[in-house]
Amino acid sequence: MPSSKNLVIVESPSKAKTIEKYLGRNYHVVASLGHVRDLPKSQMGVDIDHDYEPKYISIRGKGPVIKDLKKEAKKAKRVYLAADPDREGEAIAWHVSHLLGLDVEGKNRVVFNEITKDTVKQAFKSPRSIDMNLVDAQQARRILDRLVGYSISPILWAKVKKGLSAGRVQSIALKLVIERENEIKKFVPEEYWTIESIFKHNKDKFSANFYGVNHKKVDLKNNEKVQEILGQIDKKSDFDVEKVTKKERKRFPAAPFTTSSLQQEANRKLNFKTRKTMMIAQQLYEGINLGRKEGTVGLITYMRTDSKRISKVAQAEASKFIHEEYGEPFAAVKMRNDKNQEGAQDAHEAIRPSSVFRTPKSMKELLTRDQYRLYELIWSRFTASQMTPAVFDTMAVDISQNNVNFRANGSKMKFEGYRKVYQSTSESGKKDNILPDLNEGDKVQLQSNDPAQHFTQPPARFSEASLVKALEENGVGRPSTYAPTIDTIQRRYYVKLNGKSFEPTELGEIVDNLIQDYFPDIVNVDFTANLEDELDHIEEGKEDWVKVVDRYYKPFEKELESAEDKIEKVQIKDEPAGIDCDICGAPMVIKLGRYGKFYACSRFPDCRNTKPIVKEIGVTCPKCKKGQVIERKSKKNRIFYGCSRYPDCDFVTWDKPIGRNCPKDQHYLVEKKVKGGRQVICPNGDYEEAIQK
Repeated sequence: MPSSKNLVIVESPSKAKTIEKYLGRNYHVVASLGHVRDLPKSQMGVDIDHDYEPKYISIRGKGPVIKDLKKEAKKAKRVYLAADPDREGEAIAWHVSHLLGLDVEGKNRVVFNEITKDTVKQAFKSPRSIDMNLVDAQQARRILDRLVGYSISPILWAKVKKGLSAGRVQSIALKLVIERENEIKKFVPEEYWTIESIFKHNKDKFSANFYGVNHKKVDLKNNEKVQEILGQIDKKSDFDVEKVTKKERKRFPAAPFTTSSLQQEANRKLNFKTRKTMMIAQQLYEGINLGRKEGTVGLITYMRTDSKRISKVAQAEASKFIHEEYGEPFAAVKMRNDKNQEGAQDAHEAIRPSSVFRTPKSMKELLTRDQYRLYELIWSRFTASQMTPAVFDTMAVDISQNNVNFRANGSKMKFEGYRKVYQSTSESGKKDNILPDLNEGDKVQLQSNDPAQHFTQPPARFSEASLVKALEENGVGRPSTYAPTIDTIQRRYYVKLNGKSFEPTELGEIVDNLIQDYFPDIVNVDFTANLEDELDHIEEGKEDWVKVVDRYYKPFEKELESAEDKIEKVQIKDEPAGIDCDICGAPMVIKLGRYGKFYACSRFPDCRNTKPIVKEIGVTCPKCKKGQVIERKSKKNRIFYGCSRYPDCDFVTWDKPIGRNCPKDQHYLVEKKVKGGRQVICPNGDYEEAIQK
């Protein structure tokens, strides 16, 4: 006999608890624990000859969950499907609907962008039917990814190494990392010089930089050019202040976070990996228990979005909060209307707090440290986006003597504006540079010149933040795909993290070369970006998903037939290690494993002795004078230096010893990273010296 209760099915248990409290006694909310059906792992699961029909099966281990869902649905008065409000959520709702035998046309789908009492209750007043366009867009992506992955991976297994995989987005991410590495290898540094000089006006001193000659910019390529310029200057004569330009400049706040910009800023500011950012954001979205008064509440809106749009209600609430908390001068008069990135879906709002009145300070005791830090970042960015610009007084001064031109730039904050609440990583740490009150016609005196030699730097390796940005700029993947993509190329050991930077591995380069040579479309950025547009068209009902899959699979199928015959087996040969096994005496070899290179006995499997490869830096341990200083890595992948005789010798340092002692106190010297490059310093005192180029 049917129960008097309505059944609501969501993905996660924490979301289920939150929503059940809002809906009351007439509703029972249960979790499907994500997807319940998928393509089988043991086979392709796609019938290419019959319109790419997918063969879905119940996910292994989900039997008890499905059994419970069927049991609950059987006795429920009505069933509602309230999975997340995106393609993936729509597909989960569709699969659950199929398993429970629900009417696809029935109005049983409920969506909401934030998990707050009012929003959830409002959503249940207007349920809709499952949007098959959204489902088809998700199916098209899933099927294409399966066709690509399950076609190329067996070739990689047979020709290179077992356990390898390839996919559309991960192959492009790998390609970007390798292309950047190649740029770094090819880079030839170019010498250039700067001249920073100190000038005096009355009692005030300020710095200015060499600009050019006869008001034309001049690049200083070498020391000879520097000396030529310095030779034109009469140190005893005054310089003329020729031009003073004073302006008022406004700096506007950044837009609220999208998934991509949140992942980037959390990586830069909080040192969070993309996966960690999304996991914590999910917790904040699904609900935090705020105590007896409010119960469990979702603190942020849905965290998978590429839109910068904010609802009128949220803007009005933010305006009220800013007026009350900071005063009228800080509240933006005009509602902002940020333009979305090209190709953005705009299905949901930007990521924002569900209520700006829940300040990070008021939530601190209820959140874990990481939850608090991420919530503070989201809250601050959103609040700042609704505030007035910061205002700066800027001053540019041109100083000349004997046709040699110097330029000084100064700025002073006049009004904080949004910076009272938030500064992005690009803004933080910048201080005012205040110049004395100078006017055209004033005379200033040269105090000193400081010529400095520099070399152009190669492009930086990708960090997680910059790789996410590159994928987004190239239109590859969607917000929800960035974290698993970056995770996959690390797990497969195609790239490794050195500190915060990605470097390709030898295995990654082998796989990339094979895909570039035999499957060029897979790593063609335009090809993959166009597919994202076509998936959007399916979602909008403008394209048939079968035709889109066919258009992309047919050329790939021809590449596949050709590749199987042409690709030769890649031999990843063991290298001689030059040392003998300390167990059986046989020669050791260098093998390439899942986590990089290591020493192994050549008699494997008869002798299973293995050793990690350590990198000696050619310096004797300054503590015990017996061992060698070797490069090691911490649990967080940060390089440090220690004695090879550990644990007999406990010498350890973050900075690289250079094998010389300090001339002042004979303490060992180290090479340390400082602003503008590297320097040799004594950790025990105030001795330092420049590193010779």
